[in-house]
Amino acid sequence: MSLDKQRQTYLLGWLKQHAKLHKADLRASLLTGLLLTILIIVQAALLAIILQKLIIEQLNLNRVLPYFLALAITFLARAALIYFREKINFSLAKKIRKHIRHQLINQLELLGPAYLNQSTTGAWSTLLIEQVDKLHDFFARYLPQMRLASMVPILIFFAILPFNWAAAGILLCTAPLIPIFMILVGMGAADINRRHFKALAYLSGHFLDRLKGLATIRLFNQGDKQAKQITQASEDFRIKTMQVLKVAFLSSAVLEFFTSISIAIVAVYFGFSYLGEFNFGSYNSTVTLFAGFFALILAPEYFQPLRDLGTYYHAKAEAIAAADNIETFLSQQQPKQASHNLQTNIEFKQTLQTIKATNLIVMSSEGLPIVGPLTFTLKAPFNLALIGTSGEGKTSLMNVLLGFLPYQGSLTINDIEFSQIEIKTWQQQISWIGQNPYLINGTVRENILLGKQNASEQELEAVIKKAQLLDVIAKLPSGIDTQVGEDAVRLSVGQAQRIALARAMLKPCQLLILDEPTASLDKQTVQQIDQQNIAINTITITHQNEDMQQYNQIWQLSQGKLHSINSKEHAC
Repeated sequence: MSLDKQRQTYLLGWLKQHAKLHKADLRASLLTGLLLTILIIVQAALLAIILQKLIIEQLNLNRVLPYFLALAITFLARAALIYFREKINFSLAKKIRKHIRHQLINQLELLGPAYLNQSTTGAWSTLLIEQVDKLHDFFARYLPQMRLASMVPILIFFAILPFNWAAAGILLCTAPLIPIFMILVGMGAADINRRHFKALAYLSGHFLDRLKGLATIRLFNQGDKQAKQITQASEDFRIKTMQVLKVAFLSSAVLEFFTSISIAIVAVYFGFSYLGEFNFGSYNSTVTLFAGFFALILAPEYFQPLRDLGTYYHAKAEAIAAADNIETFLSQQQPKQASHNLQTNIEFKQTLQTIKATNLIVMSSEGLPIVGPLTFTLKAPFNLALIGTSGEGKTSLMNVLLGFLPYQGSLTINDIEFSQIEIKTWQQQISWIGQNPYLINGTVRENILLGKQNASEQELEAVIKKAQLLDVIAKLPSGIDTQVGEDAVRLSVGQAQRIALARAMLKPCQLLILDEPTASLDKQTVQQIDQQNIAINTITITHQNEDMQQYNQIWQLSQGKLHSINSKEHAC
């Protein structure tokens, strides 16, 4: 599906809105660009004067030295201005990219893991890294150059006009050819770049997922099939890349062709004027050497802003294609039941007393019902076991309590409707361990301290003991400062789960949610951990229905209904 003109216009305006937040940088870039143009005109005038005095007036070289000195100063001033303008433009693009990336991360956090699981890790990394980076040239090159492209030719035109109106007229008449043909060549460039990004996202996600599952692929002898799929995805990406390059090279060829023709016409005019064939263009009927050199030196500079704009035109197409994906993602909204009202939000800093649900229906991030309606009441303190077979919706129910999925019906915490609670303050009261706990690529200490950054050594030692980690840490090469590696590759699944348990226990919280946290631990270790974990309200999701003595409530989720097994509390 291609981008229509209305969508492209909207995305271009969306990009410019981000640039308006940094008007000072844009003005500084424009000012330095105009100063550079003035210095170019001065430089051309000095060169033409030097040639006029040396060739026509036959002056001694010593008398021309001041002009050479002024020319050297002009060169140095131009170099300094180019340096500062590049720094300004790069800083502008960096600030905007940082702002957009911050928006994306906030949106990822808002939508939560339930939404993120709809796409691959590679696709999300492509959105956050490659596609945001593709906006750089638009803000650092194209946008500042777009303003200069209309102002610089006017300055040069009025600089040449007093000396030769014919040369100025030739430049004025031929200039529109470049943008016209650039538009014709660049039509559809945004669609080509969008398909290129789509192919890159697919290749990134496909390759990363296969890389993570390499052991499984080899065990099931699927290596050749997966290799062919990666080859096909790579070939598709190569074709899309070549299409982008074709448009870029074609644009450059069109620019150089029309620029060369225009400069050649100016050169032919002055050539025939010096031969006496043309007697027009000069106000005093004599075309001087100064006027000819001055115009010919400035002729390439007259078209240079347009050429630069054309060179950066593909940056605009890339930016629109990237902005299409970025803006679409930033516009994603969860159903109304999932959004926490920003005008009437309530900070949750109370002691947890009750969790109640009335006709609660858990919804997916697309707004489809997953499980329910459910009605239940939990009164603190509680140690609840939620059991049931796979696919019944136990994890989805917990994702509602975590604030990651929308719901319909009523869900209250201490008689406050959940959608009215400020989600961040509520999540600060919760500690959670998922089915596959994630460990950062750092040390064991760093992973545990994610639960409480300022924890003392005594607190750290206490949770290590509670999580039965003493023997595990003793066997590691560097003890608690051992690097766990990417995806905890240097640890077993059971060791990773114990570290995640220690992290969860370290975090000060009022509610601990455990989603099969001890699936990879032996029975004796599980019992020891359960004995330690009695100080807070706990909800444990499990497939097991034996050894339930440590729980004071047991609920079973089956066929969309809650059934209380040994609890006096109400659940249905």
